[in-house]
Amino acid sequence: MAEQLRLMAVHAHPDDESSKGAATMAKYVAQGVDVLVVTCTGGERGSVLNPKLDRPDVWANIAEIRRAEMDAARAILGVEQAWLGFVDSGLPEGDPLPPLPEGCFALQDVEVAAGPLVRLMREFRPHVVTTYDEEGGYPHPDHIMCHKVSVAAFEAAGDPERYPELGAPWQPLKLYYDIGFSKAKIMALHEAMLAIGRESPYEEWLKRWDDRPDKGPRITTRVECGDYFHVRDDALRAHATQVDPDGFWFHVPMELQQRAWPTEDFELARTVVDSPLPESDLFAGVRETAHAR
Repeated sequence: MAEQLRLMAVHAHPDDESSKGAATMAKYVAQGVDVLVVTCTGGERGSVLNPKLDRPDVWANIAEIRRAEMDAARAILGVEQAWLGFVDSGLPEGDPLPPLPEGCFALQDVEVAAGPLVRLMREFRPHVVTTYDEEGGYPHPDHIMCHKVSVAAFEAAGDPERYPELGAPWQPLKLYYDIGFSKAKIMALHEAMLAIGRESPYEEWLKRWDDRPDKGPRITTRVECGDYFHVRDDALRAHATQVDPDGFWFHVPMELQQRAWPTEDFELARTVVDSPLPESDLFAGVRETAHAR
């Protein structure tokens, strides 16, 4: 019998799992894959981005509310979820930028902070791990730290000489970076909106594109998951403090998204199995190996 396939998705804050790779996770859950979302921080310093919930009582209980939102999103996606227990660093603003808060996630020693994730990897034994690239997907200090910790844990989890007190070694087989947006994707959605006579929410974004690198050439793996975009959106709306249900993310009709860009895209960053590129499956090369493990 084939070994049960397992996917671990490491994210910085509650809500990140629903905005990055959520449809891919929902697809694999439907296929019978065990999926574990790891949330590094509690999102305690996040903003309230839904104007309907921008109230003193919400701000006063933001940590508890975000945990409840995460639980609701987890149930919608059909995944398991674990907290690493670090404290949100917040997104510093100003010129010059203020120092990060003492004790926050982004200020932790990477070797120390990777320990809890190594333990989870050895307990859950994922075949595939997803996280952010070296820029964090976008330069939030917690996202950048999430990248560092994920790479460190991926490289240490299978080494019996590292973190020997944290369980029996387990080497994940592949590590992916989520590539949420590429210029080609934004152009496809933009042009599809114009083609049906609708205003595109991406027009200003495209005007500013010259100021940012295009990560499209880094994409190695495109997972067809358009049938699960509705699950992604339901999970995203479950994070009610973080998402305006009338906002930007929901302006493009579902059927147009499914037609114009029906994939979620990833960069294969590390692998210990053979998997010819480009890929259409995060478990390419893993399914065969899992039979022998």
